[in-house]
Amino acid sequence: MFDALADRLEEAWKKLRGQDKISESNIQDALKEVRRALLNADVNLQVVKDFIREVETKAQGASVISGVRPDQQFIKIVHDELVAVMGESNVPLAKAETAPTIVLMAGLQGTGKTTASAKLALHLRKHDRSTLLVATDIYRPAAIDQLKTLGEQISVPVFEMGTDTDPVEIARLGVEQAKADGINTVIVDTAGRLQIDTDMMAELARIKDTIQPHETLLVVDAMTGQEAATLTNTFQEQIGITGAILTKLDGDSRGGAALSVRRVSGAPIKFVGTGEKVEALQPFYPDRMASRILGMGDVLTLVEKAAEEVDLADAEKMQEKILSAKFDFTDFLKQTRLMKNMGSLAGVMKLIPGMGNKLSDEDLQKGETQLKRAESMISSMTIEERQNPDLLASSPSRRRRIAKGAGYEETDVRKLVSDFQKMRTLMQQMGQGFPGMGGGMPGMNPLAGMFGGGGQPRPGFRGYPSPGGKKKQKKHKKKKGFGQL
Repeated sequence: MFDALADRLEEAWKKLRGQDKISESNIQDALKEVRRALLNADVNLQVVKDFIREVETKAQGASVISGVRPDQQFIKIVHDELVAVMGESNVPLAKAETAPTIVLMAGLQGTGKTTASAKLALHLRKHDRSTLLVATDIYRPAAIDQLKTLGEQISVPVFEMGTDTDPVEIARLGVEQAKADGINTVIVDTAGRLQIDTDMMAELARIKDTIQPHETLLVVDAMTGQEAATLTNTFQEQIGITGAILTKLDGDSRGGAALSVRRVSGAPIKFVGTGEKVEALQPFYPDRMASRILGMGDVLTLVEKAAEEVDLADAEKMQEKILSAKFDFTDFLKQTRLMKNMGSLAGVMKLIPGMGNKLSDEDLQKGETQLKRAESMISSMTIEERQNPDLLASSPSRRRRIAKGAGYEETDVRKLVSDFQKMRTLMQQMGQGFPGMGGGMPGMNPLAGMFGGGGQPRPGFRGYPSPGGKKKQKKHKKKKGFGQL
């Protein structure tokens, strides 16, 4: 979501390149670019004014650091101010001294509040906190069923009493149930409206007064831009909130919400939703978000994602296989699926310093497609062929059988095998990389080199009709793959 903002800020740095030092005269053009970038990102106007004033003051008063270029120094100043605007540091979820900790979820309809409740429950479960979800939205059709379905998906119990009971009573009895069952965290999903109205606020206030939550989290749609900050401020004044959850941060919103909420409302952003999957919820770290905005990546989040998925014992075995050149297609398939659990290829790439704005969305989409093609071909191999890729190098008949089963041409399988052998040799030479990734990550160099072939499905296969009937089909031209970028 911050790609456009990062590109515009890049123009600001260019204004200072080639300069000997930061001065009052040469900083003005750079500040104009920063101002344009923030306004275009839909950041609150007053926040922009305050931001520019602070950056200008700090830049003009900054001591020149030996060996540091003016544009680099200016980037550091902007980075620090971005962190300050978004809240300095992560604000963790409260934990009551006496269980259960009660979390009240509030927000307008359509912001993803029910899904965010389930995401938060799963996040807490990963941190060994038992959770009970309480369904009090009796107005929206299927809201209770949605929460129950999500609860079953993540193995978290849901307390509900249908649509004929007062939501305040449902919330009260849900908390009592959690106490009786020894559950240490209760998440109460409340009803929303299309806009703020008296009835919604009154009901929310009654629920809050009854259950006395330790956290009141407002779920805000990042797509609403600076209006997200205004909405947060209204809830803060009328209900009193302890924090916000920004959803749809992976969409095409321009970033204004993340940069405006804390400064306008005073409420910290505690979590961000980064995808539709129930696992796609991350604690909000202002310094990490600032690094992403400036195109510096986010290695800490990447490492945390990997740590959740990687087994250290498996990582050691994988390292041994790589060093002895015994890494096979079974191992490769395991790594690609591991990466899928970490998120989309685009999401992972943007966490790597220097990679976020180096590849276009089209390039990343090609990479996703090539990964799927490779997985399809590997899935058509026998166990023996997966464990011994050399068998395929010398057997056209095996390659033809695999191609037919996967829906591709024999040349695609041949290229897959050839690229895999080259990649395995290169990985052996590297001998290092992300934990459990074996010297690289699927879909990225050097692993990406094996996805260079065209790999188009054969006409007439699985929904790809043969337009010419029995007429001979033209050979597909090979396209430039992700690994050839």
